[in-house]
Order: sequence, then C-alpha cells, then structure tokens
Amino acid sequence: MAMKPALALRLSQQLRMTPQLQQAIKLLQLSTTDLEQEIQEALDSNLMLEEAAEEDARGDDVTSLNTPDQTIEGTPLDDPAPEGTADAEDISDAEGADNVERIGEIDAPDPIVDPEVDGDLVPDTSEELASGSIADELPVDSAWEDIWEAPITQYGGDDESNQDYLETRNTADISIQSHLLEQAHLLNISDADQILVWSILDGLDANGRFKGSLEEILPGIPVEFEVGIEEAEAVLHLVQHLDPIGIAARDLRECLLIQLALLPADEPFRDDAIAVVEQHLAALASRDFAQLLRKVRLKEDDLKNVITLIQTLNPYPGSDIAPSNTEYVDPDVIVTRQNDRWLVELNPKSAPRIRINSDYATIARKSANRADKTYLNNHLQEAKWFIKSLQQRNDTLLRVSRQIVEYQRGFLDYGEQAMKPLVLHDVAQAVGLHESTISRVTNQKYMRTPTGVFELKYFFSSHVSTHAGGEVSSTAIRALIKELVAEENPRKPLSDSKMAKLLSDQDIKVARRTIAKYRESLMIPPSNERKQLV
Repeated sequence: MAMKPALALRLSQQLRMTPQLQQAIKLLQLSTTDLEQEIQEALDSNLMLEEAAEEDARGDDVTSLNTPDQTIEGTPLDDPAPEGTADAEDISDAEGADNVERIGEIDAPDPIVDPEVDGDLVPDTSEELASGSIADELPVDSAWEDIWEAPITQYGGDDESNQDYLETRNTADISIQSHLLEQAHLLNISDADQILVWSILDGLDANGRFKGSLEEILPGIPVEFEVGIEEAEAVLHLVQHLDPIGIAARDLRECLLIQLALLPADEPFRDDAIAVVEQHLAALASRDFAQLLRKVRLKEDDLKNVITLIQTLNPYPGSDIAPSNTEYVDPDVIVTRQNDRWLVELNPKSAPRIRINSDYATIARKSANRADKTYLNNHLQEAKWFIKSLQQRNDTLLRVSRQIVEYQRGFLDYGEQAMKPLVLHDVAQAVGLHESTISRVTNQKYMRTPTGVFELKYFFSSHVSTHAGGEVSSTAIRALIKELVAEENPRKPLSDSKMAKLLSDQDIKVARRTIAKYRESLMIPPSNERKQLV
C-alpha cells in the first residue's frame, strides 16, 4: 500500500479547566494560614486589590467576604440542597447575596449586595467610558508627592511597634548541645576534657540519651593528650550531672539512678527505689507487682510509695530542651450555641474584607493610553476573579460545615458517643457537590466547637454494624473504649477480648483485633501495661 499525505477531519471532546476554575480549586484546598498568605500575595501583586479598613466596613463600596451567620434549630429541616455546580462539578457558584444557605432561622442582617463582589455585575471599562460616568476622585495630573507622604521609621523610638523588637525577632532554637556547652564553658577543665565534652555532646539524641560509646570517642582524641577510658568515664560522669540531671545517660537505668543518687539521704524510700531500678527494672516495666513484692520484700503500701517516687523522675531529661515545632491552628468555622440553637459562622480571618481600589479603577476609566488601559483592565479582571473565587470558597466551606453540624448535632449535644457514621458521599449528595470537592473542603480545615477544635475530617468515620441491624460510628466506639478503660479495675485491667464482649452486650458487633486497633490509635497501652497497685 502506497503511503501519501492526506487531510482528515476529526471531531473530539476534551475537558479543560479554565484559569478561573483552577484558581478557585487552589483557594478551596488552602488552610486558613495558607489562605492569609495567598491573599497577602494577591494584595502585593495586584494594584487593583486593597484591604478594606475597619471604618469602611459598613460602606457601600466594600467587597465583604463575610457571610451571615447560620442558625441550626433543635429540629431538623428538610430544606433542599442548592442546585447547580461550577465547572466540572468541583466548585459551588455563588451569585451575589444568594450564596448563603439558611439553616433554620437566620437572625443576622441581610447581606450587603455590592457590584464589586460579583464580577458579572461590574460593567466593562469600555462601557463605562462610553457612558461618560467618570469619577473625579483622583485627577490624572496629580503628582505622587501630593497624595503620598513617606513615613519616617525610627528605630529605638517610642513607637509601640518597636518596643517588643527583641522579643518578637526570630532567634535560633536552643538545642541540647548548645544548652550543655554554655555550662561546660564555665567548668575549669583541661583542653583534653573539653574535647571529650564536645565528642560526648555530639553523640546525644533528641531525648538527651548518649547513643555512642566511649571506646569510639577515644580514637578521635589527639594522641598528645594521652586520654584513657578512665578519664573519659569521669568526663561523662561530669556531663551527666549538668542541667538537666541525668542527661547523656546511656540507658534508662543509668538515667534514673543518677537522679535517685542526688536525692537527699533521708528521702523516704530512696534506697528501696535505687534497689528496684538497679535490680528489678524489667519487672517494674512489665508491672509484675507480685514478683516485685516477693523479691524486694516490701509491703504493698511501701512498694506503691517506691513506684510513686520513681514516677517523679524524668526518663528523658533532654526532651524538655529539644526544640519542638509548635503548629498553631486557626479554626475556619466557629460553632456556638445560643438559645438551644447551633450558630455556624466563618472565622473572620478566613473571610477577610477586600475590595477593588476605587482610585486605580478611576485611573483605568480615565486613561487614554491604550497600553496602560489594557494593563489596568487585566489587573481589574484578575481582581474580580480572585474575589469571586474567595466567595465561592467561603460559600462552599459554610455549606459543607452547615451540613456536618446538622448531621452531627448529637455529637455537639452529647459528645463522642453520639457521633454518627458519615462519609464524603453523604455530604456531597446533600449539598449537591462532587466528593472530590468535599475532600478539598474538609482537608486542613478546622471547626471550633464548645468541646474543642476539630478538623472537619474528624466528623467523617466508618461504621460498625450492630446486632439490631443498625450502625455505630467508629468514633463512638473509640469513646466507649476510653470510657471502659477509665472505669476498669486498675488491679485487673480489661483485655481486648473482654472489651469486645462488653461492647457485644451493648449490641455492638466488633472484633478483638478491631478493639486493639482502636486502642492503639488512642495511645492506650495493653492491659498488662495498665496494671497498677491501688
């Protein structure tokens, strides 16, 4: 068959995401902290955007992203879910003041309708030029110096923003090594011992435990110092008595013995505690109290006092010094109870007030230069897209949070044991969105309730069948496990099999291995490690 070029017409369909949809999806999955950063970057890069001042909060030209509060009454309502979704069923499309779903009775005032909020209502620049409606707030021939006064920054003055400069500046975290080196510099030791101290500190882990060995350190010491194993042991002993006491211990036994040895000689049960740690630490760890009573020859009350003294010691002295990355959570949704109703509202931080800069919009309308006009119009369109995407994000977040609160009202009223099974499909079907959208909304989003701050994903859980044919949430089962452990006899803790039987008596069908999995997720040790002396 001869091959030759030919023209062919082919018809196909493709799904493409518009830039507006991509931006809306990006904002939808951001956490509150990331959203604040994204908004700040938009304010810095787009001259048409500005943050509304507090005194302008009630003005007509403010683009407010705050939505009215939603009140959930004590009885469920059968209001239908809103119809229609955005492109690819991923983003809900809010139109003006209709972007608020009502749950029960709404006590908040009517939202402000502003043409700047909805990009569809803002007329194009060419139409405004044709209409001749040009404002004169900012004359084109105004000089920059006439409207801008550069602030004079004075360091060390009386300005309140500079008073806490030393406290608010970024400083390096204090590590275990730096904390101990500060103390080692105050010691009157030789250069060889100083090198040994540095080598020992290099072998500390995050908990302050010395994981190396003195035999490995000695070859790294210069030969001219002639350091032996005895001197290395003495330096290690010196480091172990720095603050905190017990640092650089090679194992748990050594760490506890160092702390016990420094207690006053007349401390009650000090010698017995040293004997237990030195000879019977394994039995103490396994809570084999019968063996301890037999070997240390103590009465049960005395052994309890010995264990209490040992529990006052710090098994990981370095954990208090090691830097920790503390993550702060800003709740996206706030749920409060008022007059037997649950009020659902967005956190003001997640719904900031931004608007179109009227001065630059005026310049865009009055500009006669085609290049400047195109540049300003592009920024104006991007600003309207950004504001609309923020509205859609807040509207979707509020709708999903409303549905979660309505479905999990029992959890808010009675606690974890009243949690109902809930999956993404249930909420997606109720609000008329795709499951992927619900997943984006609930990821890294937090809800503050009277009982604490919870991630939205916390309210979704699998179910376990009951003997009566019903379903129980896995979160409720975890709550029941915590309750059983709290009420158990410390002398004879409940095993996983026993807890499974007790739950079966409550018509909850759950296997022993499932109990073990839930118990481990709750950081509850097994029964042999929960055994105590009353």
